[in-house]
Amino acid sequence: MKVYTKTGDKGTTALFGGTRVPKHHIRIESYGTVDELNSHIGLIRDQDMNPHYKKVLEHIQDRLFTLGAILATDPEKLILKNGKERLNIPKISDENIQYLENEIDAMDSELPPMTHFVLPGGHTTVSYCHIARCVCRRAERLSVHLHELEPTDERVLTYLNRLSDYLFVLARKLSLDLNADEVKWIPEKY
Repeated sequence: MKVYTKTGDKGTTALFGGTRVPKHHIRIESYGTVDELNSHIGLIRDQDMNPHYKKVLEHIQDRLFTLGAILATDPEKLILKNGKERLNIPKISDENIQYLENEIDAMDSELPPMTHFVLPGGHTTVSYCHIARCVCRRAERLSVHLHELEPTDERVLTYLNRLSDYLFVLARKLSLDLNADEVKWIPEKY
């Protein structure tokens, strides 16, 4: 199978189910940003860190492929003519969301309480987490916009929301693990 198909040369692409839409369609923006997020998480996973975090990040990447597939499916073509679902894969579940919450709680229990916002940075790996968190928030905003236009599984929105929280707490935990400075943002006074 060739990588290039030439079917998108005029600025359209196909959703799962065959519907063609412009490449700037909100649905494409949504799952494209999820794909971008997945790549950033891969970059984080490539860093030197606790193997447990790598395992969690790999699990998250798997779930993001599922989430992208959900977003890439035309809602009018979710069900095949034979009555089965087009996506014959496990969907985003309440357990997936709980998994993130459990990981957040475990890391947070080892962190000092937050008294201020923190400036992103302190170590390259920490910065990668903050970049991924920002991309995750953008994916969430786009998916919320899509959901307003064409309702989708609300667990997609919840998962992205929780994932950005996870990435923030991971950044803080890695700052601790790597002995990186966590610089508090203290606004200047006039």
